[in-house]
Amino acid sequence: MESALRIGASSLCSMPKISHTHLHKDLKFYPKIGSGGGGNGVIRLYCSNQGKTPENAEDGPSSESSEKNVVSPVTETSSTGGAGVPLYPDKKFNTRIAVASAVAAVALFLSSRLDFGVSLKDLSAAALPYEEALLNGKPTVVEFYADWCEVCRELAPDVYKVEQKYRDKVNFVMLNVDNTKWEQELDEFGVEGIPHFAFLDKDGNEEGNVVGRLPKQYLLENVDALARGEASVPHARVVGQYSSAENRKVHQVVDPRSHGM
Repeated sequence: MESALRIGASSLCSMPKISHTHLHKDLKFYPKIGSGGGGNGVIRLYCSNQGKTPENAEDGPSSESSEKNVVSPVTETSSTGGAGVPLYPDKKFNTRIAVASAVAAVALFLSSRLDFGVSLKDLSAAALPYEEALLNGKPTVVEFYADWCEVCRELAPDVYKVEQKYRDKVNFVMLNVDNTKWEQELDEFGVEGIPHFAFLDKDGNEEGNVVGRLPKQYLLENVDALARGEASVPHARVVGQYSSAENRKVHQVVDPRSHGM
């Protein structure tokens, strides 16, 4: 039987030349006899420097062999473009992303808080005259406000949303505290701070009031109770941060139908 000694180029201990008379002292070779494609006996030598024994030599090379894989550094490129695109964006790119994210966050916050385009002037123009509201048989929300009132301006978007939802069932009235025409109403409803929201039933009787900066839910739930004809509102006496009515800039409005300006 013809025997041949084969040491594959891809074996775990790749060496350019191996001499049977001069082997590294740390390498151990284990023979394994198999059959070649032509029936000839073939002797294969398995080498190991990790203490592999002849019993497990036939399992093949160990993952802990002395061979070291060498990986050449590569430059990653975009799958859509041919030019090389760095794997990690540069500092300027990161800065632009951070600025864009910050601007988007601020815009989202402001749009949710301010609802651009809604102002006290808009609410006043759409409001029903006070005298008319008391005569049409619907419940009414009366807001005492002033153009200089910061809290009033802040809450305008919330008031607008509630008004749009219930305008067919509830009257919305705006009374400017700077207008001396409403002196009697200021005393009647005990207005000391603004915005002051008074909730009246269909007969014009006050069921409760809320004053100052409060969550939208307070206004919404009270108006909903009015729309459903409830005998009382869930938030009858609630006070938040408000502007003092003592800061009024009193002026007389000639038009008797003027309810806000």
